[in-house]
Amino acid sequence: MAKSNRKSVWRRALTAPAGVPRPARPDDGPPPAEPEPPSIVQAVLYRDGVRVSSPATLAETYRALREQPSGMAWIGLARPPAAELKSLAAEFDLHPLAVEDALEAHQRPKLERYGDTLFVVLRAARYLDAPEQVDFAELHVFVGPDFVITVRHGAAPDLSAVRRRMEETPELLRLGPEAVLYAILDAVVDGYAPVVEGVQNDIDEIETEVFSGDPEVSRRIYELSREMVEFQRATRPLVGMLHGLMAGFAKYGTDEELQRYLRDVADHVTHTSERVDSFRQALTEILTVNATLVTQQQNAEMRALAEAGFEQNEEIKRISSWAAILFAPTLVGTIYGMNFEHIPELRWLFGYPFALLLMGVVCTGLYAVFKRRDWL
Repeated sequence: MAKSNRKSVWRRALTAPAGVPRPARPDDGPPPAEPEPPSIVQAVLYRDGVRVSSPATLAETYRALREQPSGMAWIGLARPPAAELKSLAAEFDLHPLAVEDALEAHQRPKLERYGDTLFVVLRAARYLDAPEQVDFAELHVFVGPDFVITVRHGAAPDLSAVRRRMEETPELLRLGPEAVLYAILDAVVDGYAPVVEGVQNDIDEIETEVFSGDPEVSRRIYELSREMVEFQRATRPLVGMLHGLMAGFAKYGTDEELQRYLRDVADHVTHTSERVDSFRQALTEILTVNATLVTQQQNAEMRALAEAGFEQNEEIKRISSWAAILFAPTLVGTIYGMNFEHIPELRWLFGYPFALLLMGVVCTGLYAVFKRRDWL
């Protein structure tokens, strides 16, 4: 703010009527920090698979859940601040290590159990058509006896679609928080299918570019290989995680319907993981083939340059040889063309024939020498 503007502000503040707050002076300290916008995407309370209420704040959610002892809260958060996660940890007795992981993100996919609470880390993926890239996001899920908390770091997956699908099948939602977890797992795994299709198309295009000699294909292969490494890190741990969940069916009394549901998700994960492994192997082979083709092309160019240099040298030899041959008579003619009075051969009877003979002998001798050396 300009100096004159600051003075006018203070003048208006000093003359303001009573009850009107005065703006803080620069020496009054920094203004109070504005509260961070809430990160709650949606909080819903369910009972017997049916939506009961949609609280607007965490405090209202806690109160509504206490009033519904047999209810289940599903709280969705997007990049929440530490204060909100600490509030959730205090209310639902979340383990501090799991809360720390959810705050920091950048975690590998994993499944951990803290008492009655499951903590699941998932890596979702989506294929971006315009830049032809794979975008990865991180999802943290807390699953307790009467609550599901999702903490999303990124755009994927679309949990609102998962919520709608679950609400359309109340008989599945009635099975509780485990059913929500399996639905989230299914959504994440189903989201891999378009990525697999997009990557397959990219690999097909890359194969065409490799054999067409596109100079930019090496960079594209490298970038896609890096994405496949990330994709592999997202899918491979899921296989062990899901088998770990299936191993606890009997211990935790998992519903038979959910058992079938989870086995189906595990089959999809295994198939996707195998496809990703095959993509990475294919890209490695394509990169090797491309390097071989580039080397062959470079060798062909070097051979062409060498042949061109050899032909150029041969032409230079021919030109130099004929220049030397023609230089001999020119030298003789130049000497005898000088108009000095005392040149011995000028008055000699055989001087002219001798000069011609000398020119012929020198030219013939030079021609024979150059011919023997294959310069002509």
